[in-house]
Amino acid sequence: MFRKWMSVLAFGCVSLAASRVGADEAELQRKVDAQDALIHKLEDRLQALEDERAMKEGDRQTQETMKAPELDNVQPAAPQPETRHLPNTGHAIVQSEFGTLNLRLYTYVRYLNQMAWDKTYKDSFGNIKPVDRRQDVQLNKVKLETYGWLGTEKLRYVLYVWTANASQGLGAQVVVAGNLRYEFNEHFALAAGITSLPGTRSTSHQFPFWLGVDNRLSADEYFRPSYTSGIWAFGDIVPGLSYFTMIGNNLSTLGVDAGQLDPRLDTISTTVAWEPTRDYGRAFGDFDWHESLSTRFAIHYTHSTETAQGQPNQDDFENSQIRISDGNQIFQAGLFGPGIQITQVRYQMGALDAGLKWHGLSLEGEYYFRLVDKFHGDLTDSLGFSNFKDHGFQLQASAMLVPQVFQLYVGGSKIFGQFGEPWDSRVGFNWFPFANQSFRWNNEVGFYAHCPVGGIAYPYQVGGNGFLFQSNLELAF
Repeated sequence: MFRKWMSVLAFGCVSLAASRVGADEAELQRKVDAQDALIHKLEDRLQALEDERAMKEGDRQTQETMKAPELDNVQPAAPQPETRHLPNTGHAIVQSEFGTLNLRLYTYVRYLNQMAWDKTYKDSFGNIKPVDRRQDVQLNKVKLETYGWLGTEKLRYVLYVWTANASQGLGAQVVVAGNLRYEFNEHFALAAGITSLPGTRSTSHQFPFWLGVDNRLSADEYFRPSYTSGIWAFGDIVPGLSYFTMIGNNLSTLGVDAGQLDPRLDTISTTVAWEPTRDYGRAFGDFDWHESLSTRFAIHYTHSTETAQGQPNQDDFENSQIRISDGNQIFQAGLFGPGIQITQVRYQMGALDAGLKWHGLSLEGEYYFRLVDKFHGDLTDSLGFSNFKDHGFQLQASAMLVPQVFQLYVGGSKIFGQFGEPWDSRVGFNWFPFANQSFRWNNEVGFYAHCPVGGIAYPYQVGGNGFLFQSNLELAF
C-alpha cells in the first residue's frame, strides 16, 4: 500500500514539474516573440527615417517642399527588398563638405492610337476643321536633372534639360531651365528661376506621380497655367498647413522670348494646402497604402494680364494658351468677326481641390472657375460681350488591387463654357513590376467629346471626338 501511494506521489510531482516547465517555456517563447516584434518595429522605423532623409535631400529639389510627409500612417503593404530606391530622387554623383551634385532621369515611351476619332470637327462658329489623327510610337519626353546644395544646405539649386521628341522642330522642343533658392527655415524659403505656377493641383509640383502618364484630364489642361520665370516663396504656416506664392512673367514662358513679354510683371499665382494628418504625399492615388484615412484640401488663385505676343504658339512644348471652350485661341484674328482681334486680356482663375486616401483607395477632385475680361484690341468695342466665364471640374478614383504592384483608375472631367461644354473620361491601369514607382507600364482608354485642348506632345488634340488608346513605359529614376 505504501509503495502504491509513493508511486502516485512521485507521478504527481513529475507531472507538476513538467507542467511548470511547459509554462516556463511558453512564457519564454512569448517574450522571444515580443522581442522579435519590437526588433522588426525598430527596423521598420529606422528604414522610415532613412527614407525620410533621402526624400528631404532628393524629393524637395523641384517639388518645392522643405519637408517630407510624416510616415507613421504609411505602412508597407508588401514585403520590401533590403535596398529600396525612392522614385524620382536619382543618385548622388558628388558629396563633399562644400556641396552635393545629384542626377535623376525621367523618360517614357508612348504608343498612341487616335484612329477611332472623327476626321473633322465643327467649332462653335460653324467652321469645319480637320483632325490629324495619329498612330505612332514616340520616345515622348526625356528629362536630365541635376540638383543639390552649395556652401550650405540652405542654398539649393536645380538645373535640367527637358525635351519633347514628338515636337521635333517646334519652338521650345528643348528646354534648358532651373532655379536657385535659399531655405531660411521651415516657414520661409525664397527662390528664383523657372517653375510652374501653382494654379491647380497638377501644377503644384506633383509631377510625375499622376495616375496617367504625363497628361491631364481636359478640364485641368484647359484651365491651368504653366511654367514661367519669376520669384516665389513657400513654406509651412503651421504643421500640416503650407503655402506657395509666385510672381512671374506670364502664364507660360516656354516658346516665348523676352522681347515678346509685356513689362507689367503682374502674373501672380498662389496656393494654400491643408493636410490634417501631414502624410498625404504628392502622388495622385494611394500607392503608399495609408493605414488610416488621410485627407487634403487646397485653394488656388492665379491672375495675369496676357497679350497675344506673350502667348506661346499652338504646338509649343508644355504650352498653355487662353482658349474658349470650343478650342479656339482667344487671340485668333477674325475669330469674333471681320476685323476684330483681341490683343490683350485679364485672366483670373481659382481652383479648389480635395482628396482622400485609405488602404490603397483614393478619391480626388478639383473644381475650377475662370474669368477672362478687360479686352483690348481692334474693334473690341463691337463685341457683344465683356467677358468670358467658364467653370468645370474633374474627378479621379483609384485602387491598388495588388498592393504596390497593380493599380486600377478611372477619371473624368467637364467644362461649362459659353462656346461649348466638352467633357472626357478615362479608365486605365498601372503595373509596377518592381513594387516601386520608379518604373511602370501604363495602359489607358479615353473618350473625348469635342476636346478643347491638346497639341503634338499630348495624347489628345483640339477637336478630338471619340476614343483613343495609349500605352506607356515610364521611368522616373
